[in-house]
Amino acid sequence: MKHFLHKLVSQLMDCCVDMESKDEENNSGIQKKTSYSMDFLSSWYKNATQKKDRKLPGSKRTSSSQWQSPPVVLILKDMESFTTKVLQDFIIISSQHLHEFPLILIFGIATSPVIIHRLLPHKVSSLLCIELFQSLSCKEHLTTVLNKLLLTTQFPFKLSEKVLQVLTNIFLYHDFSIQNFVKGLQLSLLEHFYSQPLSVLCCNLPEAKRRINFLSDDQCENIRRLPSFRRYVENQASEKQIALLTNERFLKEETQSLLENLHVYHTNYFLVLRCLHKFTSSLPKYPLGRQIRELYCTCLEKNIWDSEEYASVLQLLRMLAKDEMMIILQKCLSVFKSSSGGKPLGSTAKRIEEFLAQFQGLDEAKEEEDASGSQPKGLQKTDLYHLQKSLLEMKELRRTSRKPTKFEVVRENVVNFIDNLVREYLLPPETQPLHEVVYFSAAHTLREHLNAAPRIALHTALNNPYYYLKNEALKSEEGSIPNIAPDICIAYKLHLECSRLINLVDWSEAFATVVTAAEMNADSTVSEEMSEIIHARFIRAVSELELLGFIKPTKQKTDHVARLTWGGC
Repeated sequence: MKHFLHKLVSQLMDCCVDMESKDEENNSGIQKKTSYSMDFLSSWYKNATQKKDRKLPGSKRTSSSQWQSPPVVLILKDMESFTTKVLQDFIIISSQHLHEFPLILIFGIATSPVIIHRLLPHKVSSLLCIELFQSLSCKEHLTTVLNKLLLTTQFPFKLSEKVLQVLTNIFLYHDFSIQNFVKGLQLSLLEHFYSQPLSVLCCNLPEAKRRINFLSDDQCENIRRLPSFRRYVENQASEKQIALLTNERFLKEETQSLLENLHVYHTNYFLVLRCLHKFTSSLPKYPLGRQIRELYCTCLEKNIWDSEEYASVLQLLRMLAKDEMMIILQKCLSVFKSSSGGKPLGSTAKRIEEFLAQFQGLDEAKEEEDASGSQPKGLQKTDLYHLQKSLLEMKELRRTSRKPTKFEVVRENVVNFIDNLVREYLLPPETQPLHEVVYFSAAHTLREHLNAAPRIALHTALNNPYYYLKNEALKSEEGSIPNIAPDICIAYKLHLECSRLINLVDWSEAFATVVTAAEMNADSTVSEEMSEIIHARFIRAVSELELLGFIKPTKQKTDHVARLTWGGC
């Protein structure tokens, strides 16, 4: 209990350092010597709240909440693993000081709320005013992060389909950690600005246009080397091609125009993407995914209208009822009205309003009565075969001759309208010139950092130390062992040549032969002191290999060790 109070007080003091004056920081040494108790916390709370109340107006102080001063919130992330006796004592003691030290306890429960009554007896749980609440699922938090960071034009940096798939797969199949996902996003940002020379233009549009005017000749050449820009130049007229490849001023003006087009592309892209998601998220079995990130990954990867899932979406949309279609159109209208899009999207909002007006003006019941027409003629008495044949013919005739109702016509127009929007605005980013400036696509590099393979990295470091040390003297032909390599590298490469059991004497002689290769050319004898040093270096190298798990002692032979790894790894 004493340790618990000590930790609680220390965390509260650290939280209040930023809010309190520097005078209290000088007195922190005196506070640490004080015995930590609930009386001490109560006096500290009283002093802290009085200082805050002096800064607030009198009218705001009395009408804030049920407490005159804000309570202290204590979060216990994992209640199941918390020491039960300490928790019980703390609740009992703090309940006696509730007026001087108002406290709110938040328990993180991974199993079931019933665990509260299992861990706490009735005399303790009766002191608590228990309220249950549930935080959002990690998938919803991921959707929020994507909406605020990637599915917006506020931040120009974007991820390619493969990179986004790597991050989401790690999130969904490994840890469900939003913090790790954000760290992966930060690593992607760092790698993009480190590896892409033109990432200097990955900023807001006015700043990017300003920076283009100060681009050097080398940076202009980097623009000309971009694959997307080269494809763009190939589609231009010959005169414009020559100007783009030779005239620096014309190139900068064209780059400004292309970056502006890229910004407009992203604005329209995300609006149409959200509108399409409103339609697809309400369909049965979710052909294009339930979450917007699944739809976004599909659109980044390829032309979505070429997929079978998209064809099934259109087929299901043509079967929606009037009420369902109106609800989805209302959601799409709110998406377009909430944006500050250009003229094409402004006309899109007006078109959706026209569709809604047409749906509201329909009298579907009357249409169905008019479409029913005259009743079919009675069937003559015949055998079963001719009866089935006649029924099939009548069904086919009714299907081909029946005119669509007004509702079906309007619904078909809505589906065609959405299809045209998708084909016009949801083009993959690879089709846009200069997309490399804002899109990070090195998924392999990101996977190497996040999905670490320690065995492969360890084998590479020991088998080829030049890969990490970048020392030219360590370069060697494959199969040879340089004598200036680290001792553990020499011992490792020698042990790769052995079978399951390794004789330590033979291994030591081979190690000494490699290490003294350069000295033996000048002097054929090795001093006794030198041999002892080499033997000590060998013992240390073997001990390090045993620590890393490559070898282990064996009881079969005392002067042998057993090899534990195979296949060069």
